[in-house]
Amino acid sequence: MDMNQYMDVFIEEAKEHLLSMNESLLELEKSPKDKSLLNQIFRVSHTLKGMAATMGFSKLASLTHEMENLLHIIRNGEIVVSAEIIDLLFECFDALEEYVTNISSTGNEGDLDSKHLVQTLNDILNGKDIAATSNKDLTDDSMQDKNFSNSNYNIYVLNILKKAKEKDLHAFEVDVVISNDCMLKAARAFIVFNKLESYSEIIQSNPPVEDIEDEKFDKGFSVVLVSKASKQEIEKDIISISEIESVEVKDINLDAFEESAVEIIEDEVDEALDDNNLKVQSTENKKTSNRFGKTVRVDIDRLDNLMNLVSELIIIKTRMEDIGESSRKQNMNEAIEYLERITTSLHDAVMKVRMVPIERVFNRFPRMVRDLSKELGKEINLEMSGEETEVDRTVIDEIGDPLIHLIRNSIDHGIECPEKRIKAGKNEAGTVKLVAYPDGQNVVIEVEDDGKGIDSEKIKQNAINKGLISKAEAKELSSEEAIELLFKAGFSTAEKVSDISGRGVGLDVVKTKIESISGFVEVETTIGKGSKFIIRLPLTLAIIQALLINLKDEIYAIPLSSVGEISPISSKDIKKVQGQEVVLYRNKTLPIIRLCNMLGVEQTEDSDELIAVIVRKGDKEAGLIVDNLIGQQEIVIKSLGKYLSGTKYIAGATILGNGTISLILDVNSLF
Repeated sequence: MDMNQYMDVFIEEAKEHLLSMNESLLELEKSPKDKSLLNQIFRVSHTLKGMAATMGFSKLASLTHEMENLLHIIRNGEIVVSAEIIDLLFECFDALEEYVTNISSTGNEGDLDSKHLVQTLNDILNGKDIAATSNKDLTDDSMQDKNFSNSNYNIYVLNILKKAKEKDLHAFEVDVVISNDCMLKAARAFIVFNKLESYSEIIQSNPPVEDIEDEKFDKGFSVVLVSKASKQEIEKDIISISEIESVEVKDINLDAFEESAVEIIEDEVDEALDDNNLKVQSTENKKTSNRFGKTVRVDIDRLDNLMNLVSELIIIKTRMEDIGESSRKQNMNEAIEYLERITTSLHDAVMKVRMVPIERVFNRFPRMVRDLSKELGKEINLEMSGEETEVDRTVIDEIGDPLIHLIRNSIDHGIECPEKRIKAGKNEAGTVKLVAYPDGQNVVIEVEDDGKGIDSEKIKQNAINKGLISKAEAKELSSEEAIELLFKAGFSTAEKVSDISGRGVGLDVVKTKIESISGFVEVETTIGKGSKFIIRLPLTLAIIQALLINLKDEIYAIPLSSVGEISPISSKDIKKVQGQEVVLYRNKTLPIIRLCNMLGVEQTEDSDELIAVIVRKGDKEAGLIVDNLIGQQEIVIKSLGKYLSGTKYIAGATILGNGTISLILDVNSLF
């Protein structure tokens, strides 16, 4: 069977499970005695193991199996969670994440060798007296030597078997013998495992799964499982697999177990069996359910709304066809108004379908902050809020890297070491706040720290030393203008180069990346109290409200989110200051930008009264001189393609109602 058809589903689900594991590990580090977190990590490891084995990814399956063994003895109370074990589990997580990333990009696990992690996990296991290790002493001479006895079952397995009986589930020992001429015993064994796990829960195997993976068995193996299926159904299913010589399914006599052997937290057992019941039920209905249903990441109510609107669209189309035959103008006008309402609602519905919570980006940062704080010897608290704020999927894909740079800068440059914080009268632990919230047609993301703040004088001195500005220019710069130097390529305030910072790469990348998605970044800082980086992004990059303007015979679109107001100005009031045209507007100096000159359009003759479109970029404003105003319109943004991408002052294009093309101005690049 071609497993590649399931690759996308595997990758999507594996990433979700890894995200869940990461969150649980971070919580476990804070609450090492929380059994529910251990159970969650155990379940994720178990699920990943099964998925990886099914897809044939042996490294992933082997590592998750050993993690599962370690978590099992921790849950049984045989060892306690320590800082060393947490670090080891995080190392395992990193390896799993790299495997999944490689699979996503290349289709295979890559060259990463996790044998040292497997060995470390085994060393911990072998240092404890657990029943599972006794299985390795069994010989491979015959199938009879592989059979379980009551003494082979550990307490956890005994309790699952006992509780299975109470829930009317069957408990079986399944002995399987593979044909002598089978070339790939491990592969055949996994087909058996996959078949059984589709409607059962495998509790224990003999030999252990890792030995079966490495073909360290003769021709037979045994498993203990609980299931709703009958003995006959299981035998029929397994014997139907090719190269299986024989199968024997035996009932396990639960009455034979002594009551004294059954001592474990029943909640865990109930949880395991409840999971199994769900699996059994879903498998029984698999003919009528959609295997890929979980990959749909859209709320069903939103899809229903979308379907209703499309239905309305079909109705109005039929109505307009009827009106066309009767040619009644009044009815046509009413139909067009109705159509306009539907298309507006349809647009809103489609936008909501495209929207995803920014939580997808935020979830990666707690682990990053943990690792950085350990590396730098600083205690950092990360406070996140507004994770439910929704933005366009295309924005989500682009915003991750800029936020990583900003958070790393806050921790490395902004927050002082514990000794300096105590001297300054601050808490020993620094705080980084990551906040998101909607603001009109924009989404605002703030990265704030309670560190030392940004010293504008130090920035000026560094800029002079690097030859970015002269001493005379530095004297003329205000504090706000000096802080803008942080976003110059090659600029850094780090006193020494490290793995984290000091190479002059970071904030210039942040600015470039954010402006490429029509956003902008600004900085607020107070010496001794901290800094705040504010990112303002458009809600969507697909359909926007725009102001259409004329330059000579050309039509351009200005995103309405950047437009503050439109005002006439007198050409006599325009003055020149250091080569820049400015006008006094509302008691402030307003820079004037002549779009014709910037875009290379033939300039019309100056009149006494000019039309200025006042646009904003953060706290800055400028007046764009245009020839005529056409009006506000909803436009669909189209990319210029790879050959024209990066064209100065242009963010994209749109097709107007009459079929002509209008270029969309990139307001951020005009300042």
